[in-house]
Formats: sequence, structure tokens, C-alpha cells
Amino acid sequence: MQATAEFYQKYFGFISTGEVVEGLIELKSQNGGANILIHQAAKSIKLGQVGVKLMFDVEDVEKFKKESAAQGLEFGSTHQANGYSFANAKDPDKNSVAISSRAYRKST
Repeated sequence: MQATAEFYQKYFGFISTGEVVEGLIELKSQNGGANILIHQAAKSIKLGQVGVKLMFDVEDVEKFKKESAAQGLEFGSTHQANGYSFANAKDPDKNSVAISSRAYRKST
């Protein structure tokens, strides 16, 4: 749980005390977006096989990839789709994480 909390703080700017309260670590968005609660998965859950992907809005995917790589997080190839781009990575628990410029694409 601690490694995952540190991952989202380091790469996505969440803030947290890191304290485990009621079995959860709360991460708060500095930009008014959604917060994240990290909960220890049950022993029966296989890590990395969850049907959820966290997508983070970034204006410049390539710039974010470069800055993240300098800190140790490598994203995969950048994909193009309907006027925006996105790239994928994994967090320490092997959950899918993506960055996307979709929220910033120009309307036609």
C-alpha cells in the first residue's frame, strides 16, 4: 500500500500523510480532481488482473512521458485516437494507468 501511495504522489501529484486509517491510505488531488483511496486487496485477488484502468488527463503526453521517465516511470508507446493521444503504464501493484490528452483536444 505504501509503495502504491508513493507512486501516485510522485508521478501524479497527489498528497497524503501516508497514514493507514481504517485500512485505507487516502490520496488527495491537488487540482480539485478525484481522490484515491488505497485499500489492501483480499488475498484471493490476483494483482494486476483488475478490470479498471486509471486515466489521468495531461495536456502534453510526450512531455509528461519525458518528465516521468526522468523520475523512473516508463510509459509505453504513444497511441493516437480521434484528435488526442494516450500512453499506458503500470503502478507498483500492476494496475493499469494511462495518461491522455483527450480532455484537451480541440472541438471540431
